[in-house]
Amino acid sequence: MKLGIIGLPQSGKTTIFTALTGARGEGETPGSFHKDAMLATVTVHDERVMFLTDMYQPKKTTYAKVEYLLPSKISGKAGSGPEGGIWNQVRPCDALLHVVRNFKDAREPTPESDFWKMEEELILSDLMVVEKRLERIELDKKRGKKPEGNEYSLLMSCKEILDKGLPLRTDQGLASEPELRGFTFLSAKSMLVIVNNGDEDESLPKWKKPPAGADMVLVRGRLEKDIALMDADEAEEFLEMYNIQESALDRLIRKSFSLLNLISFFTVGPDEVKAWPIPAGTIALDAAGVIHSDIKQGFIRAEVVAFDDLKNAGSLQEAKKRGQVRLEGKEYRMKDGDIVNFRFNV
Repeated sequence: MKLGIIGLPQSGKTTIFTALTGARGEGETPGSFHKDAMLATVTVHDERVMFLTDMYQPKKTTYAKVEYLLPSKISGKAGSGPEGGIWNQVRPCDALLHVVRNFKDAREPTPESDFWKMEEELILSDLMVVEKRLERIELDKKRGKKPEGNEYSLLMSCKEILDKGLPLRTDQGLASEPELRGFTFLSAKSMLVIVNNGDEDESLPKWKKPPAGADMVLVRGRLEKDIALMDADEAEEFLEMYNIQESALDRLIRKSFSLLNLISFFTVGPDEVKAWPIPAGTIALDAAGVIHSDIKQGFIRAEVVAFDDLKNAGSLQEAKKRGQVRLEGKEYRMKDGDIVNFRFNV
């Protein structure tokens, strides 16, 4: 799971990135797009994984991971042109974190207008891609080549939305259409708007026109960056002083999972306890394939117990005695917190 951080210059993108990555001391690595781009992989500290580790005492514990990409700085406009700049860097991302400035510096904050400036760039970028492809299809038609599938009608639907100045994410069915996946439309990506407040400001600004199809979260970026770089005892003191219930990282990880409609299932044993993030609604057969293609190919049954049931029972044996361990087939829809042992034969 990779999320790209975008925003206008001076919105505090680097501050937010540092607050995220510094909270776990996991550092950052250079991105593949440009020497100044940064890609950080952070651990999702799930209490359920900790509990299962204590129960099974495995040789290895593997948490789910989230990647955050901070694109390289581009001179000029925020996107440096609809076809290039930061957009080519964030296109492979699964979702976007849009940072807007809501703190005072030399200027008064204008978070709503700042948001829509960049939102318009996303929409324009997608509109140019759509129009370019439609022109190509029309040219192919004149040459006697008919468009395949529903691509033409889907693109026309995209154009209709974008022409209205709306992002594609406002139509979730269209935004998630498999035939359009290859276009990596920016405005189709799920988005979380991070309102970057000053140290003492704990309130979200009131907007006349709220973000379309996007959720908002408040982060006091500079304060949380400083706290993220403190040692644990000092950080706890400041979190209490400023009434911060949990770190920016923990809040944004939770929002990131919700944004991408992800859940986690677990595999356990003496060798490893591991968390596996998957889209909500994934069937058992596909979940098996996430672990290994051989398990999917030779799938027989899934032995499943809910985390809460195992926790309350105290052991797998006791959960079985209580009738809480079930055998499920290929079409079983995985639930968040399922602990699974896939039976397979290859």
